[in-house]
Amino acid sequence: MKTFSSLAIFVAAAVAACAAPSTVATPAPAPAPVTAPARAATPPAEAPRNWQLLDETADGVPGISSERAIHDLLAGKQPARTVLVAVIDGGIDTAHVDLRANLWTNTKEVMGNGRDDDNNGYVDDLHGWNFIGGKDGKDVHYDTFEVTRLYGWCTGTGPTPGPVSPDEKSKCDDIKREFEKTRNETRENLQQFTQIEEFLSQALPILKKAAGTDSLTKTNVAAIHPESQQVAQAKQVYLRLAAEGITPKDVMEAKTEYESRMQYGLNPAYNARTIVGDDYNVTSQRGYGNYDVMGPDAKHGTHVAGIIGAVRNASVGIGGIAPAVKVMMVRAVPDGDERDKDIANAIRYAVDNGARVINMSFGKAFSPQKAVVDSAVKYADAHGVLMVHAAGNDAENSDMKPSFPTPNYIGGGRAQNWIEVGASSWKSGDALVAPFSNYGHTLVDVFAPGVDILSTVPGGYERDSGTSMAAPVVTGLAALLLDYFPNLTAADVKRIILASAVKHDLSVQKPGGGSAPFGELSSTGGIVNAYGAIKMAQEQSVRP
Repeated sequence: MKTFSSLAIFVAAAVAACAAPSTVATPAPAPAPVTAPARAATPPAEAPRNWQLLDETADGVPGISSERAIHDLLAGKQPARTVLVAVIDGGIDTAHVDLRANLWTNTKEVMGNGRDDDNNGYVDDLHGWNFIGGKDGKDVHYDTFEVTRLYGWCTGTGPTPGPVSPDEKSKCDDIKREFEKTRNETRENLQQFTQIEEFLSQALPILKKAAGTDSLTKTNVAAIHPESQQVAQAKQVYLRLAAEGITPKDVMEAKTEYESRMQYGLNPAYNARTIVGDDYNVTSQRGYGNYDVMGPDAKHGTHVAGIIGAVRNASVGIGGIAPAVKVMMVRAVPDGDERDKDIANAIRYAVDNGARVINMSFGKAFSPQKAVVDSAVKYADAHGVLMVHAAGNDAENSDMKPSFPTPNYIGGGRAQNWIEVGASSWKSGDALVAPFSNYGHTLVDVFAPGVDILSTVPGGYERDSGTSMAAPVVTGLAALLLDYFPNLTAADVKRIILASAVKHDLSVQKPGGGSAPFGELSSTGGIVNAYGAIKMAQEQSVRP
């Protein structure tokens, strides 16, 4: 789940607030039972390296206090078991130094012999399974958005998006409007980022010359004494972007993303499903795909996996939240919208192969085969598997406009072993909530750190933001509890995590505009807290 829409707003405001050099066109702006402790440390000027693990009282940032909990409450104790966590995502770097030791290995499968040794229906599934790949080894990289697939079905300009009930035809007018609105906004954002990139292509050489270095930083740009209006303008824009944590690389990646959306995501004629080779209209079909859990772009899934279970106490890199964890990758999320059939099969695969927690850092606005996903969610619920889902990055009220999948079933009822997660920021105060995060007093359960989170990516480490990062913080906390308290059920873990969330009695900037009491943005009104959760688990004597 990317946050490029929020980035567009920040960048537009930063650049529009400054007069651009005369050679560049200025882009137009695009449209819990615990209370927070008194702050004892001075808030940092920027996000600390591992802020999501830190303690608000000691470190000045509203992290989840997991390091404090491990050092103070679990000192001298060893995890009682290693917990298997499934990550349904876009792929994982199986060679990453901080992840490879903690990857799940299917010991019942002999890799490379072309046989289904464990008779689970999947050949050579050593580290998980890829539901968006073909038996010939090819993988889906890009796919359309669900609104595009439905638009193509409504207008006859695209392939059938799986079995769609006849009453969906009544929604076609709304679908058409939503598609056209999304396409127009994407086109405008692409134009905006193209202009911004052109601006930076001229501004950066100017700044490098003025600073006397090819490596620009916030510090050395701030130290520049402009000798011309052109240098002053370039400096002003660079520092405004830097103040929001936006780099020229972010702008380039956003431009590339919007190009991809126009070429693939919003192209009704594009059909990536031919790569998979399944019968897409048969939602009960299993066993399709391949064993390539890395795929063509493993950045998102690798980042998510690192937050949960990167190797701890390594001399370099970062440490995950859970000290004893194995990560199973189930690839089902392309660059575009995931498909309901694949998500349902991914959930079932995770359950059948022993996962105790499933992380789901993805979402979309439409779910035409929601009944199929509901069936899989009920399957996981019945098997006592905890599901953790990212609430979405649209700055929307999820109670009114949810990001699918949701725990609410068609026809009534709700998944019990499900936690819906919004994203909080290290900035605290009225900026405690991430400006992009979805929220909802009924649907969103709790918030967790999701801004400027440093984690693993193929070949190294990067910061990223999104409810995609907040969900694995909760998943990591769930695994941490299951590590040390083996008698806990999924229901116990959910209850403890929500009951121990730290409440903040303050008004915050509400995503999308305005302000609201933080306590009204989720059902708990809190941010997850490992110290409180472990203390609660210990007090309830759940470990023999």
